[in-house]
Amino acid sequence: MNEKPLNQGFSVVHSNPFHPSSLIPHPLFVMLLSDFDYELPEELIAQHPLAERDGARMLLIDRQRGEWEDSQFAELPSYIRAGDVVVINNTRVFPARLVGRREPTGGRVELFLVRELEPFIWETLARPARRLQKDARISFGDGRLRAQVVDVLEDGRRTVRFECDTSLGSAIEELGQTPLPPYIKREGESFDEDRERYQTVYARARGAIAAPTAGLHFTPHVMEELAARGAEIVEITLHVGYGTFEPVRVEDLSEHAVAAEQYEISEAVAETINEARSQGRRIISIGTTTTRALESAADEEGRVKAGASLAQLTITPGYRFRVVNALLTNFHLPRSSLLVLVATFAGRDLVLAAYAHAVKAHYRFYSYGDCMLII
Repeated sequence: MNEKPLNQGFSVVHSNPFHPSSLIPHPLFVMLLSDFDYELPEELIAQHPLAERDGARMLLIDRQRGEWEDSQFAELPSYIRAGDVVVINNTRVFPARLVGRREPTGGRVELFLVRELEPFIWETLARPARRLQKDARISFGDGRLRAQVVDVLEDGRRTVRFECDTSLGSAIEELGQTPLPPYIKREGESFDEDRERYQTVYARARGAIAAPTAGLHFTPHVMEELAARGAEIVEITLHVGYGTFEPVRVEDLSEHAVAAEQYEISEAVAETINEARSQGRRIISIGTTTTRALESAADEEGRVKAGASLAQLTITPGYRFRVVNALLTNFHLPRSSLLVLVATFAGRDLVLAAYAHAVKAHYRFYSYGDCMLII
């Protein structure tokens, strides 16, 4: 089981002269959101998952060489070395989208559950928000679940108090829908497949309102192949929250902070990662959420601290990664905090040039789209 050299079996598409270290900003340099923009034809936004989870294309990016090449996700194990630690996020998406009727008018409204503030009280995103002012009442499932707006917040957010005759968790599981991103538009189509496909095969810990999408490509077979190559697969939990996909509303990135998200890393996993790093073995992060949790949990020397805490780190150019050596990630929206994180890891010029190639080569983008492996 030999490792695949970088360009074995593939032609190198592009060589980029920029090295990530060249993007560490001068203290007087301002990094702008508009520096992380690109054009994407709407038809490249994946609206459905592929028939097979591991059927996605994968763009391989080598940071040191400044090169990329086309590959397939099914080839991922061939790029893994014995001793690598592959870190996955085992959070499980719950059906956080509730569609109901405003009382007494019967008008259709939608609540997207953002975070629980206290028992029965949630911060939500409302649509259409203008119809849900303070004290407005909503009914879901013929009255089996009810809600009242108790506070009006900015950007379409509402604080609501729920009422139900059963446990609130059971009511949400029964009446809620999979919280797909707004760029997935299927007028008149069924969303039944998403209950299973917008979930990783290793999802266990309920609490996310969006999937850690890099993990959607994995199958039990791929995980078995990684283990057969001598990789250690370890699990952490970061409950993906609104902060992961909240729009960046400022031009100066130094003024933006990604909202905190809950994570947990066990003692055993922290020990495995720290031992691997001390021996010079690679830490391969599956997804930006995993990356944010690991880097948030690390001290200045890169030692990961076990425990439950909040990931409060906002990663922008100039940040020095302490833990992660390689990253598997999907393609992200322009002008998003996730694209900024990836560009910080691999270098803005290299990432945007690779994105331009992916557009030209008709890769599939976003949650149900293709992926890239950055080494």
